[in-house]
Amino acid sequence: MIGGKLKKLRQERGYSLTRLAKEAGVSKSYLSYLERDLRENPSLQTLEKVANTLNVSLDNLLETKRKENNNSDDLHHEFMDLFKLVVGEEGISKGDLSEFREFMKFKNWQITNKK
Repeated sequence: MIGGKLKKLRQERGYSLTRLAKEAGVSKSYLSYLERDLRENPSLQTLEKVANTLNVSLDNLLETKRKENNNSDDLHHEFMDLFKLVVGEEGISKGDLSEFREFMKFKNWQITNKK
């Protein structure tokens, strides 16, 4: 998740949790949950507020360490392209995203139970 990245960026920029929460307009407890990976799937609006306050791009906030493996780089770029499509002006609805997530759970279940 993004918790470690968020905490690292916050500390690098000299922000306390309280200051970031206040300037980004997000509750301190919610930011704490995000940093500790206790909350999943934060809204894009929340992530944008935090990224803007920390003066980083949304891509930078969401980027995690990549493996040296080329497949990992390709997958990362594909994911980011998909993410930009979802976030864009013509992005998909929350309902569509929820439906896609359920489809992915089903596909993972199929793969797991194929054995």
